[in-house]
Parts: sequence; structure tokens; C-alpha cells
Amino acid sequence: MGLTKQYLRYTATAVFGVIGSQKSNIVFVTQRGGEKGRYVAVGACEHVFIWDVRKAEKVLILEGNKHEVTYLCPSPDGVHIAVGYEDGSVRIFSLLNGESNVSFNGHKSAVTSIQYDSLGARLVTGSRDTDVIVWDVINECGLYRLKGHKDAITQALFLTNKNLLVTSSKDSFVKWWDLDTQHCFKTMVGHRSEVWGMVLLNEENRLLTGSADSELRAWDIDYLEEGKEVGEPREKKGKSLLDDDDDDDDNEGPNEDPQERILSCKKAGSVLREARDRVVSLTADSKTKVLACHGLDATLEIFTVLSEEEIQKKMERKLKKARKKAKSQDEGAEAADPVVERKLTDEILKLTNIRASFKIRSVDCLLSPSGEMKIALLLQNNTVETYTLKTTEKNPTGTKTSRLTLGGHRTDARTLTFSSDNIAVLSASGETVKVWNRSTLQVIRTMACEYALCSLFVPGDRQIIIGTKSGKIQVFDLASGSLLETTEAHNGALWSICLSPDQRGIVTGGADKTVKFWDFELIKDNESGPKKRLTVKHTRTLQLDEDVLCVRYSPDQRLLAVSLLDCTVKIFYTDTLKFFLSLYGHKLPVLCMDISHDSALIATGSADRNVKVWGLDFGDCHRSMFAHDDSVMFLQFVPKTHLFFTAGKDRKIKQWDADKFEHIQTLEGHKGEVWCLAISPNGDHIVSSSHDKSLRLWERTREPIILEEEKEMEREAEFDESLAKGDAPVVPGEAKGEAQPAGKKTIETVKAAERIMEALELYRKESKTLEEHKAACKAAGKELPPPQMNPILMAYGNISPSHYVLEVIKKVRSSELEVSLLVLPFPYIPDLLSLFNTYIKHGLEVELVCRCLFFLLRIHFGQITGNQMLLSVIDDLRTNTISKVREIRDVLGFNSAGLQFLQREIESKEDVMFFADASGLFEEKKRKRRKRERAILTIA
Repeated sequence: MGLTKQYLRYTATAVFGVIGSQKSNIVFVTQRGGEKGRYVAVGACEHVFIWDVRKAEKVLILEGNKHEVTYLCPSPDGVHIAVGYEDGSVRIFSLLNGESNVSFNGHKSAVTSIQYDSLGARLVTGSRDTDVIVWDVINECGLYRLKGHKDAITQALFLTNKNLLVTSSKDSFVKWWDLDTQHCFKTMVGHRSEVWGMVLLNEENRLLTGSADSELRAWDIDYLEEGKEVGEPREKKGKSLLDDDDDDDDNEGPNEDPQERILSCKKAGSVLREARDRVVSLTADSKTKVLACHGLDATLEIFTVLSEEEIQKKMERKLKKARKKAKSQDEGAEAADPVVERKLTDEILKLTNIRASFKIRSVDCLLSPSGEMKIALLLQNNTVETYTLKTTEKNPTGTKTSRLTLGGHRTDARTLTFSSDNIAVLSASGETVKVWNRSTLQVIRTMACEYALCSLFVPGDRQIIIGTKSGKIQVFDLASGSLLETTEAHNGALWSICLSPDQRGIVTGGADKTVKFWDFELIKDNESGPKKRLTVKHTRTLQLDEDVLCVRYSPDQRLLAVSLLDCTVKIFYTDTLKFFLSLYGHKLPVLCMDISHDSALIATGSADRNVKVWGLDFGDCHRSMFAHDDSVMFLQFVPKTHLFFTAGKDRKIKQWDADKFEHIQTLEGHKGEVWCLAISPNGDHIVSSSHDKSLRLWERTREPIILEEEKEMEREAEFDESLAKGDAPVVPGEAKGEAQPAGKKTIETVKAAERIMEALELYRKESKTLEEHKAACKAAGKELPPPQMNPILMAYGNISPSHYVLEVIKKVRSSELEVSLLVLPFPYIPDLLSLFNTYIKHGLEVELVCRCLFFLLRIHFGQITGNQMLLSVIDDLRTNTISKVREIRDVLGFNSAGLQFLQREIESKEDVMFFADASGLFEEKKRKRRKRERAILTIA
């Protein structure tokens, strides 16, 4: 192989500048030993950031793969957090070490809702693909998929005391599911538009739903089976066509209608919000005493839900008033006892409003036993705010306790640049300019500026210059973080700024059809005091016919390239400003360009999605390349090479070779349009900025790229993706109903099935060899040397072929096991069943083997029962399985009884109440200590 040009790979090293992404929600989490309400978790592109809101710093990053985070839900014990992603996968992370061992794949598109049950043993997820899936967290597998909604799921809630699930969707329906039978037994149709959120109140006897209007609708839930005695006949109720849906639970007793055998829902009224738009999120604290709700604006509305005792007291007060009034009206006559009607507004009261500094994206709240409420808000401008509220006060007001803003811009960063020593990175957005330390990714300086479009470090790295949308040049001093001066440069937007190669001045291009040349000067004035300060002095102007979009000097300072709105690039001599060349060929304006270090090539990137490489000697177009699927926003050569990077609105960054016109590599990771990038002067680092508010740092590694291999890997990835997108495997004889298997076919499940098939092939081959060896020994009448063992079995420590098959099955992830077995062709099943028989006989992995066995029997029932050869195997399996499972059950029962006995022993010895009352005693002690402290304080 001949000597090839060596390219080095750039890899992603960090995501910074993002505080909280807009796609995800915000939740309170607890860290080991930390207090409640101090830490919040937010999605940050594909990662999850855990912030300490008191110190305003990141304490943990839960790293994702490549898909954006769309939903977060902490587990009831506070140790884990479930994270839903854009591609429909769910991963469970430990909050202690940030590791993820459990992942579920079942949805086809973004996860929109996740909820744990009260024990944290099951997880329900809803998605944009309209499916609801219930997962078993302990066994790490899917239980079932519930189909029925016609649009994206917005919320799914488990009931604590009953095995029921309630789901809401954008199709305007709320559905009740019986999880024992996995079917929908009731659909509530009282909403006219999407149901965006819901909460269960009053010990799950009331459901509150938020829709696209200003009403929060309340529904009373009656659980009907509770009051009935065994054998008590049900009353029949005639039902006419005119009966309204709301009236079907009158006082005549429950109907035989199946949906009424479990519960009935009746509209109890509605609570009015101040906002007129849709509910974005509706949430309650864990005890459902306080509700928080917000729409698309910056106002958070907080309601309090009164307990039954408080409502009774309130009604008694009302009754007293009414009696008094009736008495005063009817002085002489005997007044009838007035009736006070109980309304929904007596039960759910408006507490207060909290006005955030910007539109709210998501909210979470915590209520402490003392009545103090902590609220965390994720805002739409990359900010997290926390508030506290004393709910026990008469007219409580929210006080802002913290605001996370320093670690990112409020709007997209439109310009980036590196300092000459490769250490500092400047990013500027619509309101601030920030300087970051590249190695620690910490903000060094934040300065308020106008809407920035372009920027550069002044030689010496002590000052920075910003070009703004209003046409001004702003000069900042880095040491003091102050604005030195603002110069009116152009009458329109100042689109581009470029440092002259002799480092004595700059050139700017603006929307007023001019290119202006400026020199650096040091001047003394009243503001600067005894020291001189930097200023820019206008020297020459080049007037053009069209708006200027981009200007670039050639590194030898001989030529100046100017990109115009008429899709051409005009090249002028720098000294005389005489016209030299016109580069004509792009169909849409050239948005970015750069000239190589030897002034030989110019590369131009355009809104027509093409990149063209031109020679600067004669202006000839060397090559036109289709670069991105959308506009090319930025282009820059790597210093001292003919390689360049382009950034596009298609969220990708690509590297190209301007000599061989090859596409070298693609840097993927941004979740929005990439606006700009900056390459460090030594070429080792790249920083890019995107519409997802994140800045990403990429680093040049020492790993070489071989282009053929890259293309091969791309093709393989495409093939894998197409394989996973194929039709879902069909279970013979099963019609699609409301409940379906939870898993989905992915490349992992296909690979797992292939591994099982390979293991079974090896088992067949080895068994055959052993049989032949036995026959040969018998024929020879003596023991012959054993045949050569398969290297794989030797690698596993000389295990038998049957044990190897079990090892392979054990290595399949629990969540992918069913789908892997479903993909397995039937000819492998008889061998697998006979192997299962031997495993169960020897007591190997009985639970796992039983799980596989029952699944295979269910899906291949027809073929197995129709096969006479398998009759004896199935019969053996039946007797062995039942006896082994009984044994395991007995062991579990014995262990459980033993633990209970030990608990009773310890309790009687130490007189300690175990588990249940320990927390109550602790609270009591705390209360007494507080009382004592108060008494001491009052005496003091």
C-alpha cells in the first residue's frame, strides 16, 4: 500500500454552556447525605446535569449516548433516576455514582412521560408513538405494552392501592387501565382538546386534569367494588341512548357495564386558572397538598388542596354564617336550617402566583413538613431558578433563592473565537460576551454587550472586539471586564470582522454595502486616566453594490476577499483596493469563507448547501462539493494545512481536504443548527456553538483516520439501522390487541439471537463429535484419546457445550431476552427445550430457564404441540419444572419466615420497633428538641 496522507481524528470531549435543555423537564433529586431541595436534575442535550443550586455548580453528569434527553423521573427511594430519550429508550442511572446498568428499549419515538409506582418496582413510560409500556425494574424487563391512545401520551400515573393505571394523551382522552387483565376499562371523554397533564388528589379519590383552556377539570373517582358484599345482587339499570356519559352513575347503583365494575368518574367541577393558554405542566408535591401549574408564559400558579378536616371546619364556619344571616333576616318567624353547598372552590384554593424572569418550561416542587415549599423552575432561556414559599402564611409570597445563569448564554452564541495562546475561548450572544477557560470550561469573564455577530481577540489577548447587529464595534478590556468604547461603524448589521495579517488593524463588512478599514491606536483621555487605552481609527472605505456578508484577508495581506449578497465573492488588491477577481458559481449567497495559510486556495460555503474550492491565482473553481443538507453557516481552515471544517444548519460539522476534495470525518452531537465554530491556533481544539444553547469542545487525537475504513463503518451503521427498522416479528396465531409485548426489535436483540444460534450450532457440532467418539471407542473396544475441544469452550475453562449455551443466554440483557427469543427460528427450539430440561434437572439458573421456557411455549405453542418428537421432552419438563419451582418456593418461604423470626427476636430483646416506627420516633425526638431550643431562646 502506497504512502497515504494522514488525517487525525477529532473527538468530542465536553459539552458546556448549557444549563438546562428545552426538551426535558426539571426534577428535585437527593445526593448522598444531602438535604432535600438542594439538588436539581435537568436534561442537557444528551446528558443529564445534576446542579447544586446553593453553590450554583455541577455535581454530577449522567452521560448519554447520542440522543437528546426528553424526560426525567427520580425513583421513590431517591437513589435512582429514570431518563427517557428522543429515540424511545429509557435508562436508569444511579445517583450515587452516575452509572447506568439498566436500559429499556420499547418505544419508536421520544419518551414523553415516565412514572414509578409507589414501591419503585415498576415503571410506566409513555411516548410520542402513542404506546404506554409498563416495565419491571427489578427483573429489568418489559411487562407489556398498552395500545389505545391515538396521539402522544402526556402523563401516566400508577394508583397506590389498586393495580390500576391512568393515562392522558393529546388525543383528548384519559384512559383507565386494569393492569391485572391489561385492558382499558374506561375512557373519559370530557375534554374538548389535548390533555396536557393530570394529578391524583385526596388519597386518589379525585383526578385533576389540565387541558388547552384555562380550566383545570376535577373528576370524582368512586371505587365501586369496595362497598359490595359477596353475593350481593347488582341492580340493573336501563340505559337509553339519550343518557349522557356524565349521568351514568346516579344513585341507582352500579351498572353491569364492565367499565363500571371497577370505578366511576364524575365531573366535580373545575378550577379556573388566570392564564388563558394551555397547561404546560401540572405537578403536585408528594403528599398532594400543593399544586403548581403554568402555561406558556412566565407565571406559575400555586393552589393548595385542603384536607378533609380543614374542609369540614370551613363548612361549619360557612354554616354558622348562614344561620346568623337567616336569623337576622327572619327575626320573628322560626327560621329553617340553611343548607350550605360544598363546592370545589372550597377544597382547592388559589395560594399565590410566582412570576419568573422568563417563560417557564418545566416545574417541580417539594413540601417540607414545616409547610415550606421549594420550587424549581427550568426557564426557556437556559436558566434554572429556585423559589421558597411559606404555605402556612395567610398571603404567602415566593422568594427567589437561587438562579443558575453564569454557566451559559440566554440566547444562542452567534460567534466564537480562540485566543492566540489556545487557552481562552470567547463566545458572544444576543446579550452577553463570555470568556471561558478551555481546560476547566469555567467562565472567566461575563460582560454585557449588544447583539453580537462577529468577534476577535486583539493581538496580545488583553482586549476583545465585538461586531454587533446594529453596526457598532464594541471594544472590551478583559482584565477589568469593562467596555472601553463603542464605535458607530456601519448603518446596518456588522456581519464580518477580520484581523489584518500584520496585526495593526481590522477590516469590517456590513449590510450598508461598505467594507471599512480600521487601525488600532492607543489614546489618552479622561476615561482611561494616566494609562493609554485601545481604540480603532477609521482609515479607508470600500464602497460596493451589494450587502457585504463576509470579509477575509489573504495571509500574505495582498488580497481581500469580500462575499456579497448577489452570490458572488469579489477579490480586491489590499493596497490599491483595485478589483482583481470575481468568483461566480454559487446559486445562493456565500455565508462564510476562508483563505488557506499559503494564500493559494479560497474555500467558500453557501446557503445553497455547497462548498467550492477556488484557486487564488486565476479564480478557477477547483471543485464544488455538496457539503451539508442545509445552509453552510461557517467555514475555517485548520492552521498550516489545506484541511478545513464546515458547520451546517443540518446539525453537523464536517472536515474536508481541499487538495484531494475528500470528506474526512463528520462530528455529530449538536441537537440544533450549528451557527459557528472556532479552531485553536495550533489546530488541536475546536469549539462549536449551536441553537441547542450548547458549546462543544472537540479535541484532535493521535488516532489516524483511514478513509476506506470510515466509509465501511458508515455503511455498516446504516445497515444496522435498517435491520432494526425492519418489521416486528410476528407471533403466530396472535391478533394484535390492546396489550402487546413490551420490547422492540433492535440491533442488540438481533445480535443476541445470532449469538444464541451460534451457541446452539456449536452445541450440535460438539454433541455429534462426542457421539462419534463414543461409537469409535465402542467399536475399538478400548478408550480412545478424546477429540480436540472447541477453542471457545477451552477459553471458557473447558466447560461442556450445554453449559456454554446457558452462559450465552445468561449474558443476554434481561430487557432484550424475550425479543431475542422471538427472533430465534423454530428449528433451534427443540434443542433448546431438551437443554432446558437438563438445566432444570441439575438446578441450574431455574428462574431464568423457566422464564425462557414459558415464553417459548407461549409463542411456539402450535408447532410444539403438533410435534410428536417433543412429547417426551415436554412431559419431562413438566414434572421437573414443577418440582424444582416448588423447591425454590419452599426455600424462599423458609428464608422469609426465618427473617421474620429474627426480626421478632431482635425486637423483643432490644425493645426496638423495627423499620416502621423508627422514622416516627425520630420525628418526635426532633420536635421535642426544637421545643427545648425554643424554650431556652425565650428564657435567654
